[in-house]
Amino acid sequence: QVQLVESGGGLVQAGGSLRLSCAASGRFFSSYAMGWFRQAPGKEREFVAAISWSGGTTYYADPVKGRFTISRDNAKTTVYLQMNSLKFEDTAVYYCAADLSTMGRKPDEYDYWGQGTQVTVSS
Repeated sequence: QVQLVESGGGLVQAGGSLRLSCAASGRFFSSYAMGWFRQAPGKEREFVAAISWSGGTTYYADPVKGRFTISRDNAKTTVYLQMNSLKFEDTAVYYCAADLSTMGRKPDEYDYWGQGTQVTVSS
């Protein structure tokens, strides 16, 4: 099985930056496309960014384009989400997920999930 553990969340002022990490263990990590999702209180879990297994292809949700960057280091079995120019509306629990076959943009397309890390942006 695949295990994912997020870290790096915290409290930051609007305009600031955070870097989230997702450490993977288990089997077949390098064969998975990886995604970041987020969920705010009272809202559905939404797509943030995705990256192919090789790191050669990335996709971003419109609200984070130009501000967030997804990357991966397969040697360290770690995926990152660099978040710059943070806004109050970025406040959410951020989840790392692994997709066996497709760079999906919907939560139900992903096979494994981390426990989430809280990101709070103050205004």
